[in-house]
Amino acid sequence: MRELGGADVYLRNCASRNVLSLLSNKWLCLVVGVLSSGPARFGALRRRLDGITQKMLTQTLREMERAGLVDRRVYPTTPPRVEYSLTPLGAELETLMGAIRVWSEEHMGEIATARADYDERAARPVEPL
Repeated sequence: MRELGGADVYLRNCASRNVLSLLSNKWLCLVVGVLSSGPARFGALRRRLDGITQKMLTQTLREMERAGLVDRRVYPTTPPRVEYSLTPLGAELETLMGAIRVWSEEHMGEIATARADYDERAARPVEPL
């Protein structure tokens, strides 16, 4: 693609690396999954995303909104009600993120076994040749 003047994520200055960096955020992946079921308020997102801090959820939602993945809608009530929903671009991303979540859940046992095997091998003393 580089020869045609397009993106090449392997080049250090290619803007597509920014997109790749955005997508590699685990919280983004999980927020996309929750919002794939429909709009949600901040509190509902925080309750569903066990372990996320208020600060991290705020940062993730702002970055997603900035990237055009999430819409933030404020309702004129007292107190103001805010809902987040996926944009069409965010909904398209859900296919990819959903596949990553499913793959993670299906292969977590294999990964855990491989890590334990590696750690066991690494802990053995090196035998001289």
